[in-house]
Amino acid sequence: MEFHLSSSTPSGLKDYLIQMLKRQITYRKLYALYHVSFNVYKGEVVGIIGTNGSGKSTILKIISGALKPTKGKVYVDKKKIQLLTLGTGFDVELTARENVYLNGSIIGYSRKFLDEHYDEIVEFAELQDFMEEKVKNFSSGMVSRLGFSIATAGDAAEILILDEVLSVGDEFFKKKSLKRVKEMIHGGSTVLMVSHSLQTILDNCSKVVWIEQGELRMIGEPKTVCEAYRSSKAEGE
Repeated sequence: MEFHLSSSTPSGLKDYLIQMLKRQITYRKLYALYHVSFNVYKGEVVGIIGTNGSGKSTILKIISGALKPTKGKVYVDKKKIQLLTLGTGFDVELTARENVYLNGSIIGYSRKFLDEHYDEIVEFAELQDFMEEKVKNFSSGMVSRLGFSIATAGDAAEILILDEVLSVGDEFFKKKSLKRVKEMIHGGSTVLMVSHSLQTILDNCSKVVWIEQGELRMIGEPKTVCEAYRSSKAEGE
């Protein structure tokens, strides 16, 4: 996955057009992922680890179809995928109720599905008294709880992609959300998950993929890969 990053920061469209006409804008290439390849088999729970900026979330977006890779192919039935990621598609000027339908539609839920699961979403998020409030008045924890509740509503898909969905809310809600995700994971779905918590990876995954600075470092048994990752961090690599 290759991105082209602009060397300038124009203040607006007019400034951008002027700089472009004067050929003052240059771009540099950033390889978010470089020659990364692995297989995930039916029923596996695969964890993806690596430091910040290593390309973990990028590869999840490519697999789910949200991004198209610059080169290479992904072989997956996208109709069977459910991507769970928090904070996407919230409008802070809308109420929490309105954001349930906005965020839910972005995830891919129908209006009928959201009508049927609305009460369940609100109850799990523990926001019964706040649904008519604008989201801009919410704390970050309240927004995270609402996002998690929407993302995990209903039955789990055949292929689950979890992008840091277990780092939400206070300690009590983290335990509650972990319990729900574990139920989804162990309900027969094939799962890919990104988490900064190595313990979460060790507790739930059958295989681990380590990506560092966009390149594949190791694939294998969770304990072996996580120990190698820890060692590299301890050595300041």
